[in-house]
Amino acid sequence: MTQNLKLYINGEWVDSSNPEMQDILNPANQEVIAKAPKATKEETKEAIKIAKKAFESGVWSDRTPQERAEVLLQIAVKMEENLDELAQLEMRNNGKTLREARSDAADAANTFRYYAGLLNHPDGVTYQATGDLQTMIVKEPMGVAGLIVPWNFPLLMSVWKIAPALAAGNSIILKPAEITPITAVKVFELMDQTDLPKGVAYLLMGSGSIVGQVIAESDDVDIVSFTGSTGVGRNIMQAATGNLKKVSLELGGKSPNIIFDDADLETAVDYALFGIFMGAGQVCSSGSRIFVQEGVYEEFIEKYVERAKRIKVGLGNEESSQMGAIVSEKHMESILEYIQIGKEEGAHLACGGNRILRDGLEKGFFIEPTVFTDVTSDMRIVREEIFGPVVVIQKFKDEAEAIRIANDTEFGLAGAVFSKDQNRAMRIIKKVRAGITWVNAYHLTNVQAPWGGYKQSGIGRSLGTFGLDEYQETKQININLDPKPIHFFE
Repeated sequence: MTQNLKLYINGEWVDSSNPEMQDILNPANQEVIAKAPKATKEETKEAIKIAKKAFESGVWSDRTPQERAEVLLQIAVKMEENLDELAQLEMRNNGKTLREARSDAADAANTFRYYAGLLNHPDGVTYQATGDLQTMIVKEPMGVAGLIVPWNFPLLMSVWKIAPALAAGNSIILKPAEITPITAVKVFELMDQTDLPKGVAYLLMGSGSIVGQVIAESDDVDIVSFTGSTGVGRNIMQAATGNLKKVSLELGGKSPNIIFDDADLETAVDYALFGIFMGAGQVCSSGSRIFVQEGVYEEFIEKYVERAKRIKVGLGNEESSQMGAIVSEKHMESILEYIQIGKEEGAHLACGGNRILRDGLEKGFFIEPTVFTDVTSDMRIVREEIFGPVVVIQKFKDEAEAIRIANDTEFGLAGAVFSKDQNRAMRIIKKVRAGITWVNAYHLTNVQAPWGGYKQSGIGRSLGTFGLDEYQETKQININLDPKPIHFFE
């Protein structure tokens, strides 16, 4: 039976006044697995209004860090008790493999645990500026946080925003992606079973042009945090100028993966596959541009293509599947269009390039792992974010050329270097203009480290102490230790 989802407003699950519902599909077989409401402008504005009142009441914002930490731990425990269900829901709604969904669910629960622990650490700074002036630097919650998440990591991206925003003491309004709201609904169901006060957290499903726009424009929203495309991020930034609210953006990427001729080739090939084909390439930090030094270029391509052809694309619930479905038909068609563009631009299609219509996958949105070689930096498939299982491999001569072509992009989210020469690796990685980088690895990260990019890959950082800072105001308090007349005007 298809589930009819509801909005979560002021601690209650409610239907939208808009009778129109959106079919939520399993991208592996196009089965309708739920129907989602489409919140109206009026419902969004009302939710923001109530969230602001809840913040001003102090029901959550005035709680001590230790009290907030206890609630975050309750949420973490609830998630840990429901990891299997969260993983299954994520797999069915997003199309990723079950092993990826399990990892996401575990990481999401751990994120709540991390921020609960962070709240129990000493915070703030105090110093004596002059003989009679004691200065304190304290952190305070911002107010109402609008959280807009993408479809590629519906569960994990939601939690990356919810956990620090709540930890800081804010009220929150979450808008999941229109096509992948199911795990967000489950997270709110679990939060509803904890001691989180009613009226602090809101879940609004609906279109970005309505719900997202109202959140970005509202004078009662104090910060909007968005993860998604650079184009939409730019629109949100413009909409947020009304009250000059804080904007935190994690946007697109076209990340370089640089492989020198002295690298351990087996390791480099393995991570380069993981760097692009994990999540079917629908990952903002994917290593979608591989640069190989000319001495091992041909050998690398031979090994890489042979391995790419062996990747098992399949249904997410099959344990043998190594790569799952594309999230939607619309996005699949966009990826296939880019593949055709690559062919027309003169790049060599070394493998893949087709939709998979076999082995029980014909009803779903599946694309073969696709590798282009003999590319040049001016090609669209090299410059534009494809956001799918498509990688381009380009040759370089020396360190100077590697740095030049790696940084020849409007993006700056991630990057990697593979070399046995640690000095060279550090020289190069320090020159790569990106916020998330690796040496002899790719995609490995943790909740303690900041996540975000340079240039048009965004503004601000998620995770770690930086992620908590995103949702806090910084205040200085000056205390006069010897109060007496200053005689300034005498």
